[in-house]
Amino acid sequence: MTLLHTVITGTGSYIPELVKTNRDFAAHDFYDEFHGHINQPPALVAEKFKQITGIEERRYAPCDMNSSDLAVLAAKEAIEDAGIDPETIDQIIVAHNFGNVVKHSIQTDAVPSLASRVKHSLGIRNPACVPYDLLFGCPGWLQGVIQADAFIKAGIAKRCLVIGTETLSRVIDVYDRDSMIFSDGAGACIIDAVDSDKTNSGILASSVVSHCIDEAYYIYIGKGNFPGSDPRVRYIKMKGRKVFEYAMRHVPSAMKACLDKAGVDIHEVKKIFLHQANEKMDEGFTKELYKLYGIKEIPPHIMPMSIHKLGNSSVATIPTLYDLVKKGKMGEEHGIEPGDVVLFASVGAGMNINAVCYRV
Repeated sequence: MTLLHTVITGTGSYIPELVKTNRDFAAHDFYDEFHGHINQPPALVAEKFKQITGIEERRYAPCDMNSSDLAVLAAKEAIEDAGIDPETIDQIIVAHNFGNVVKHSIQTDAVPSLASRVKHSLGIRNPACVPYDLLFGCPGWLQGVIQADAFIKAGIAKRCLVIGTETLSRVIDVYDRDSMIFSDGAGACIIDAVDSDKTNSGILASSVVSHCIDEAYYIYIGKGNFPGSDPRVRYIKMKGRKVFEYAMRHVPSAMKACLDKAGVDIHEVKKIFLHQANEKMDEGFTKELYKLYGIKEIPPHIMPMSIHKLGNSSVATIPTLYDLVKKGKMGEEHGIEPGDVVLFASVGAGMNINAVCYRV
């Protein structure tokens, strides 16, 4: 019996053109969660933010585009890259967190699902192509990849389109320092079932963990920080220190569990693709992962990063980064070749963590 490998055969991304720099956030004051004024010049707050996160710029979607629109553009690029007929797609899995949030509104719209809207916009008539959404916090796209792998290995699907899309700029509180982290974008990939006698590429292993007791509300929807703000209007909120501590404690071990399950030596890993949320946190993940193997020196150029210019676009960060690297847009030092082993890992609201070991 021929074994099937789960292979990424095409990638695509959509990065909005509108650039928001840290200077754009220095035009107003910041307040804490208790509505207390942060008694520092906004420019200083923005500079400290850059030092902590590494973020200099982020991208916002144009007013006439929603999350599903971004998803369609990324999907079209992935379909073209894979060279496939969209009618042959068995599943469309769209990861997001807030659905479509129309600019200048406060209401999310996820009916019909974003995946159904993507199928509609792609003009796919095949009734056997099943579209559905996935809510899993920032690790949503990677969880979609894990689900696609499971469906392929179960013989339920042979080809999946997995998309991560988000317009976080529509749900941020501009008076909250954490609002400077978030951005918009979309990333997508085509995942195919390929006979093992035709390729050595594919998903080698995955690991997923979730903590929902004390950690469940580290990232949540809450009222604005500005004194007297309308309590009925809710924004994305984050207990930054709690998230950082949680991630540093659990992400490296999840990454190691994935590599160990795959039977892959840490020295075989060519690149590590991490959720782009915080430069220092991602550097910490990598350092701690190697420490778990008793290694002090981290290989140079092991971790490509897009956070400096693209910010944290949640579910879109990893597929966007992988697409940029795969297409040689992150410099020669971040090239990948067939046969290379890469490791994906993400953490986010839930709190959820996942990792995937993949041979290119």
